[in-house]
Amino acid sequence: MNGLDVPRIRSHFDFPAAGRVVTNNAASTQPPRELVELFRRLAPWYENVHRGQSAASRRTTAMFEASYDTIAAWLNAPSRRSVTMFRNTTEAINAVMYSLLTEFRDGDNVVSTLLEHNSNYVPWHGLCREILPRLGRRVELRLARFDADGRLDLDHLASLVDERTKLVCCTGASNFFGSKPDLAKVREIADAGGYPQPTGERRALLLVDAAQLAPTSALDVRALDVDYLAFSFHKMLAPFGVGVLYAKEHLLDHAMPFLYGGDMIAEGRVTAESVAWNDLPWKFTAGTPNILGTIVSAQALRLLVDLVLPTSFFGGAGPLPRVAVEEVMARIGRHTADLTARCMAGLRSNSHLVTYGPERRTPLVAFNIEGLSPFAVAEALDRRGVEARAGCHCATLAHQALGLDPPASCRLSFALYNTVEDVDRAVEAVREIAGGYSAISDLARLRG
Repeated sequence: MNGLDVPRIRSHFDFPAAGRVVTNNAASTQPPRELVELFRRLAPWYENVHRGQSAASRRTTAMFEASYDTIAAWLNAPSRRSVTMFRNTTEAINAVMYSLLTEFRDGDNVVSTLLEHNSNYVPWHGLCREILPRLGRRVELRLARFDADGRLDLDHLASLVDERTKLVCCTGASNFFGSKPDLAKVREIADAGGYPQPTGERRALLLVDAAQLAPTSALDVRALDVDYLAFSFHKMLAPFGVGVLYAKEHLLDHAMPFLYGGDMIAEGRVTAESVAWNDLPWKFTAGTPNILGTIVSAQALRLLVDLVLPTSFFGGAGPLPRVAVEEVMARIGRHTADLTARCMAGLRSNSHLVTYGPERRTPLVAFNIEGLSPFAVAEALDRRGVEARAGCHCATLAHQALGLDPPASCRLSFALYNTVEDVDRAVEAVREIAGGYSAISDLARLRG
């Protein structure tokens, strides 16, 4: 389907042997066995980086640093100097918040949206409502609304941005609606504010939460002209524990570090009077980093190319051709879009069910069944062998804006290894659950 050999792709994973229908991929994807095995293969040369003269340390350091090059190439970033690693998207966004904390002036504002994951709202809420007030600064947090289909209201966003807007924070794709804001338009709106930044620019900075965009889209940070972009590898086949923050190099050069100590200090440059920071990107690598996780995460990108195209990048350290990255993500995007459309069509045939979001979306479908708790629906799906997720999906603001009580929905989401059979099984399971409830409700009404 759409250039993906799904049976061959699935042969690299262990979950199909367990009979699992994995349809909670927006939360986390499954790891191919090559990546799990890679941890074992790295063990004989297990050693710290930048902290030893042994062959093992030099070897591990080389692989660790090459991982930054792979990730930079994947993003079409100018170099590794603009790529930093954290535990996840959440920590990466917090790193931006703390690096900018001392730059806000009394009367500034931050603009975010009601579409955001809590991780791209709560840090800015904390900054504006809790941290900065203790420092005697008034900084307003403004929130742009969305339309009936869960698409960002760009006119409302533009009305919130003015000459005191230091930062615009926007999701690349909603993890509730699946809607994707026009980031080029958001960039234009941020530019129009004209805020005088300490680096000499006169525009609002733009931070994009790409956690839901990265798994099915080719990210080009230069084409997007984003100032900051964050995503997590656990949504891109890698094990948990590594997130990426891309930032323009001049911003990282200027920024205060998020965490202090260890590798972020220039070698031998600590005195009783002063401390000098390490070169980029190590300026933002305090203490011992997640070395093996970073190496394996970068290799996940290389393996992803091999899973889709007849290539052999996995295990290597050379450059990833941009054309290969774009072709791979285009094929994954088409495959998952077809699965999502099939799921939506199947769910919408049920009159007792409501889905949320636009037609064109990332590969997820959030829904509710009339009269049923979404948590009960997810549990019933699990009893039928289908893995879903119920809750607010950390998109609490959007659920509340729709007036949902409780602020929750059930969600199915897909990845490159999902099949048409997975979708049909999930849709049929939802149909059984909704049908069973409908029959009980009809009987209750007749008896009443």
